[in-house]
Amino acid sequence: GNIVGASGAILTGGPGAIFWMWVIAFFGMATIYAEATLAQKTRIVGPDGNIKGGPVYYITTAFKGGFGKFLAGFFAVSIILALGFMGCMVQSNSIGSTMETAFGVPSWIMGIVLVVICAVIFLGGVQRLAAVTEKIVPIMAGIFLLGGLAILICRIQYVPATFAMIFKYAFQPQAIIGGGFGYAIKTAISQGAKRGLFSNEAGMGSTPHAHALANVKCPHEQGTVAMIGVFIDTFVVLTMTALVVICTLYAGNGPLAHGAVDGISKTNMAQLAFSSVFGETLGNAFVAICLLFFAFSTIVGWNLFGRINVNYLFGKKANLAYSIVAIIFIFLGSCLSNDLVWELTDMFNQLMVLPNMIALAALSGIVAVAARKHNDEHELRK
Repeated sequence: GNIVGASGAILTGGPGAIFWMWVIAFFGMATIYAEATLAQKTRIVGPDGNIKGGPVYYITTAFKGGFGKFLAGFFAVSIILALGFMGCMVQSNSIGSTMETAFGVPSWIMGIVLVVICAVIFLGGVQRLAAVTEKIVPIMAGIFLLGGLAILICRIQYVPATFAMIFKYAFQPQAIIGGGFGYAIKTAISQGAKRGLFSNEAGMGSTPHAHALANVKCPHEQGTVAMIGVFIDTFVVLTMTALVVICTLYAGNGPLAHGAVDGISKTNMAQLAFSSVFGETLGNAFVAICLLFFAFSTIVGWNLFGRINVNYLFGKKANLAYSIVAIIFIFLGSCLSNDLVWELTDMFNQLMVLPNMIALAALSGIVAVAARKHNDEHELRK
């Protein structure tokens, strides 16, 4: 989402799509605050200390009876398909494509490698899932940001023009992606919304599964952590990708300055951007390795989110079957076309957003009370 997704949004919707990503993320910070707060308030802590939480629990809190069970079931099925299966196809596809460009390793071979590693992790239980993910995330983010910063320093003269293009083409996208104004602005906004959602997941209903597991003094604290997560994800990491791509491929009469060019796709845009400064070998390898960390940790996390909902629907007896099917989809993702896997994940993402947002709207009063309560307590302490 932060590398291939951002690049795809720029290629299809123009540099202005990044502006709309920022807008979506700004409002998404409020949405994810609600998700995390409700995940904390509706979670169930068992006698053995195990915690159950996520949208299915606040959906059934918002709507009692048959409708609530239907909506929760619809969400659970949607997230299993969207993230457990389709979303992981996008990640393995991106890993395979960038590794093939960087090292000449066929994408399907990377698929087999991923299958073996994921099989070990998925069958190792929740604790191993958490342990692997928490070690990878800080490393991947730090390395990528340092590399991006190095590119921006080398291309510092084009950074002002890069920001100017983001704002200009947010409202005049037809000037770079062609077509009429109505079509172009629709494309820019929709690309910003879809790719921004895929990156920070605000409103999708995926991250509440993780926020429910956190140990905090009050729900407001976890809501704040969630907001910071969206800020870092979109306004820092994704924006770094966007700035690097635009300042190397668009600004200064770059190869995409006048629109899309044959041979440049969303899967190799970031590699081309980094290669323009680091050189082809190092640039391709840097992006491929960083993307491997990003995408692999996402596969691990999303598998856990899907597993939680499989347990909600069918119990733990279904975990083995779920893991096997998930592994098959990971391999398929490395073999299928890039456009197909992205279109599939967009479609299923929309299905899981709908029941989640309906519940957030219904429970907005509880979220507002939690925020006001914290503010009142803060004022009393002062």
